[in-house]
Amino acid sequence: MKNYFARMKTKGHCPPRKPLKKIVWSWVGAFMGILIISIMGREMHQLGMDNLLLIGSFGASAVLIYGAPLAEFSQPRNIVGGHVVSALVGVTVYLLLGEQSLFAAPLAVSLAIVAMHFTRTLHPPGGATALIAIIGGDSIHAMGYLYVVSPILSGAMVMLLVALLVNNMSRNPGRHYPVYWL
Repeated sequence: MKNYFARMKTKGHCPPRKPLKKIVWSWVGAFMGILIISIMGREMHQLGMDNLLLIGSFGASAVLIYGAPLAEFSQPRNIVGGHVVSALVGVTVYLLLGEQSLFAAPLAVSLAIVAMHFTRTLHPPGGATALIAIIGGDSIHAMGYLYVVSPILSGAMVMLLVALLVNNMSRNPGRHYPVYWL
């Protein structure tokens, strides 16, 4: 037991706060990305298309792609692929087990992680995307595999386009995005 707890001792310190410029660019990107998805969702609703566009996992994606644009998890392949792969897994698990199964939620999230690893698209918010397919309620469940296209693919693409725009507006070459595409 002593060895187990010894593994939890820290060796370093909390890193320093990021420069104000990085914080401002992160704010601008997150604000614009979520705002555009919100506006699109509202417009779709007013046109009679009751399709949700704004889901919780996009908030977590915003932290990554605007707050840490150089991170592996933040690259285009990971954003789009991670969300799409996870949505496919989540919908499939829901269709096979339903939301009432004790195993639906843990299977959706854990299988999404496995699928993202195999496809090299690991994006932590993908776990939430898979979970939403299980616990999202009747409106999400009624979509079936359309959930993968909208809100997931369309929302991830909007977030990516905003990330490309905002992250490359900075004069700092250390912020230029993406690091890689495929």
